[in-house]
Amino acid sequence: MVVTDLFLGEIATELLKQLLEISKKASLCKSSAESLMAGINELIPMIQEIKLSGVELPSNRQFQLDHLSRTLHEGLELSKKVLKSNRWNVYKNLQLARKMEKMEKKIYMFINGPLQVHLLADVHHMRFETTERFDKLEWSAKKLEESIGNLKIGVGGGGGGWMEEAVKRMEEEEMKWEGSLGNNFYSGLGFEEGKRKVKEMVIERENLNVVGICGIGGSGKTTLANEICRDDQVRCHFENRILFLTVSQSPNVENLRAKIWGFITGNNGMGGMGYDLVPKWNLQFEWRIVAPMLIVLDDVWSLPVLEQLIFKVAGCKTLVVSRFKFPKVCNATYNVELLRREEAISLFCHSAFGKTSIPPAADPDLVKQIVDECKGLPLALKVIGASLRDQPEMYWESARKRLSRGEPICESHESKLLDRMAISTHFLSKNVRECFLDLGSFPEDKKIPLDVLINMWVEIHDIDPEEAFAILVELSDKNLLTLVKDARVGDLYSSYYEICIMQHDVLRDLAIHLSSCGNINERKRLLMPRREAQLPKEWERNADRPFNAQIVSIHTGEMKEMDWFRMDFPKAEVLILNFSADDFFLPPFIDDMPKLRALVMINYSTSNATIGNFSIFSSLANLRSLWLEKVSIGRLSESTVPLKNLRKISLILCKIDKSLDESVIDLSHIFPSLSELTIDHCEDLIQLPSSICRIHSLKSLSITNCHNLEKLPANLGNLKSLQILRLYACPTLKMLPPCLCDLIWLKFLDISQCVNLKGLPEWIGKLSRLEKIDMRECSLAKLPNSVASLESLRKVICEEDVSWLWKEVKKVNLDVQVAEKCYSLDWLDDY
Repeated sequence: MVVTDLFLGEIATELLKQLLEISKKASLCKSSAESLMAGINELIPMIQEIKLSGVELPSNRQFQLDHLSRTLHEGLELSKKVLKSNRWNVYKNLQLARKMEKMEKKIYMFINGPLQVHLLADVHHMRFETTERFDKLEWSAKKLEESIGNLKIGVGGGGGGWMEEAVKRMEEEEMKWEGSLGNNFYSGLGFEEGKRKVKEMVIERENLNVVGICGIGGSGKTTLANEICRDDQVRCHFENRILFLTVSQSPNVENLRAKIWGFITGNNGMGGMGYDLVPKWNLQFEWRIVAPMLIVLDDVWSLPVLEQLIFKVAGCKTLVVSRFKFPKVCNATYNVELLRREEAISLFCHSAFGKTSIPPAADPDLVKQIVDECKGLPLALKVIGASLRDQPEMYWESARKRLSRGEPICESHESKLLDRMAISTHFLSKNVRECFLDLGSFPEDKKIPLDVLINMWVEIHDIDPEEAFAILVELSDKNLLTLVKDARVGDLYSSYYEICIMQHDVLRDLAIHLSSCGNINERKRLLMPRREAQLPKEWERNADRPFNAQIVSIHTGEMKEMDWFRMDFPKAEVLILNFSADDFFLPPFIDDMPKLRALVMINYSTSNATIGNFSIFSSLANLRSLWLEKVSIGRLSESTVPLKNLRKISLILCKIDKSLDESVIDLSHIFPSLSELTIDHCEDLIQLPSSICRIHSLKSLSITNCHNLEKLPANLGNLKSLQILRLYACPTLKMLPPCLCDLIWLKFLDISQCVNLKGLPEWIGKLSRLEKIDMRECSLAKLPNSVASLESLRKVICEEDVSWLWKEVKKVNLDVQVAEKCYSLDWLDDY
């Protein structure tokens, strides 16, 4: 017998199936069967290493493997006898149990004896792998140097620069991760058993209306829930009627209730606009639907919140995913088991080495010791493995010692997990670690706009935007955050606006945990971990002394003037106000932030918030970046003191009213140094005020998703420094003013989804520096003749029926790309 005959599916595969059945049915032989299965699972990849290495086996080694073949044959016959044995024949079952134990010893003797010698004989194969790995690292370093040079604009050569490539690489890595784990790690016995049990509760047991998945943070609860939603049998049972919602610690209950009610009634477009249609009584009422439905509530923290989200509807099943059990609500709950050792090693190796087994060049004992310290927690294995990837052995030994000095992970004590996961930050450079800790400033389960993060890092860490993005990529590479490309928009072009960040709850907890050490007045970050009705009592008790925090993050509901108390922040450079309210009074202590450089205000309510105390802006002489989201800015005109240092303004989902009207405010006077202006989803913006065109420092103007914008100012051509003009998804806009052709420094023009736009300006050929045009979903009948004079134009994105017009131009090096259709509305969940 040869090795290929042995491990291509006949003996070992059949034996594993038999042992699995024994472990389920035969109580006396169960322990030996499970141990044998673990041994065989460990044995197969080792033999595969020998088989695939290309080494021809000498006769003595072939003899040993033939002997193992016969032993496995005997095990197969023995397992069949065990399965056929009558469970009441105790004497016979005892005999079979002893034989199973002997079989187990014989196989393990081979694994720990001859097989180890065989593997050592293949040391020359290790040398080849090591050389290959260093070649790959050298190649990667060269590619990185090339990429950094292409980061800013990225149109030369038909690419989108390093940023576009990095996001693409993130997406490819995520697909690779999903694929490899789907075929290896997730096929492990533990995960498959959990999936089987949850599927049984969801689709087979009709008497269970509410079922749960429970486990410690980072144990794979959400992963398991997502696998259930993707399962073909589950999707077929519910006819694809599955709603997945993230609840979080600070949920907007009304919004969630409206989404659930809209899903059940078939009015999925209700969003946050149909609260009046949702029953005001407790949602425990009798209702009947035509076809079965599944509602998944992920990351549930509170029983009172959960009770408001449960509908008692025949045929509608709810799956609750939480770190806690809710026996009062859930009819049955599956407790997620931590990974078995073999599964843990497989997952860890995937993060650390890019393969699902320990490579020959690694120290197997050191790897297993670090894996054992992770106590089977998937997120810890993934994060710690990624942090040690490509590190020298001394780093690994240091990590092992750090982990061994900590307390053992306890499933009920998450702080111990955080202590262990902190190891993943010890190998980060100072700047990268500080940036990771900054992520604790944002609410859980919310997408963090990349523009906000980049602005913050640029201001407080004294780095440029390119380095900030490089840090972001590094954190993503180490699985400390996730980059998400926004499906609403097109290709990236020297802007971070179209990307956002997501972070796992446990990683956010880790950042907060590490930022909250030491005396509260001396902390670099003063953070509220979750939304509260008022500021923390600890802050008030220590308000008699200055707070030296560089970043202050507040998360509240409605705040009136009397709800604040005085606090002194002499070193604060970033203030993040996360709130959910219809009225919000700006904190008076902004007066005591003389160094404030970045202000972020994000309202998570269903309606725009009216902001009080806007006059306090007059004291923000050093402010450089302002982000306002879902607020009414009608009082902005009251602040007449010029903000001479303000460089960037972003107005997202805001009610502008007449606050930007030239009759009310001269924007060039208030913002004399502004270089970037973004206005997104501002429905009441009808006409862009002409005073914007007197801000001669403006380099980027983005007017996106403003569905009622009808007209651009006639003096737009006065923006002589403008390099980027985005007019994305402005369907009411019918023409571009002729003066657009005077924007001599314009490099990028985005008019995509301006569906009623009649055409390009006649003299657009005057834009000698224009490098890229995005005009997808713009069906123009013709192009002006002057487009042939666009000497710098390298890329056009357009529809199929327009592409032939551009191809007729016959410009050298012009890349005409036909846009792909994208109809996803997932982004609506954020609003």
